[in-house]
Amino acid sequence: METLLTLAITTGMRQGELLALRWQDIDFENRYIQVCRSVRREAKRGLVVNEPKTQAGRRKVVLSPFLIEVLRQHRAHQESARLQAGTPWEDHGLVFCKKRGEFIDPTYLLVVFKKMLKEIGLPSMRFHDLRHSAATLLLAMGVHVKVVQELLGHSNITITLNIYSHVLPSLQQEAMDKMSDLFHPPDDTRSDSDEEAT
Repeated sequence: METLLTLAITTGMRQGELLALRWQDIDFENRYIQVCRSVRREAKRGLVVNEPKTQAGRRKVVLSPFLIEVLRQHRAHQESARLQAGTPWEDHGLVFCKKRGEFIDPTYLLVVFKKMLKEIGLPSMRFHDLRHSAATLLLAMGVHVKVVQELLGHSNITITLNIYSHVLPSLQQEAMDKMSDLFHPPDDTRSDSDEEAT
């Protein structure tokens, strides 16, 4: 769960994208994930793996060195679990899987997620809220909205702007504060020579 949640809150990937992620989708050398499938539960068909609905959903997510290290450690842990499981292991090449290599059911993941939140004293939330948290954090850090759109896999920037418009007013204030500092720096930044001149 630790690696899955870390990836969710830092990349903004959807639950289904994370649960369908395979090791072959991760380029460790060039530090990116190629998002090319998603898994979901359908009433009559059970777990179904599909390609992204839009071209924007099929995307490349760049990873930080920190995430690469987290994924390497996770892979080593999973390899140990695979050897322990022996022949019952179902090798689907999944990054996140059950104890014997099978797909994790999204419904089961939600149950585990909510239980974990309760145990650590956090309010109940949807798994999808981690995606919103990732986007909000990126925007608050000054990451351009176009980059956030591409990371999230939104088909156009209007979707991103509509969903995260609540973050933009504070960003506008920050932008104006920076503009003000540029044209009217605070008094304490004046040099000694400036003070002597006055």
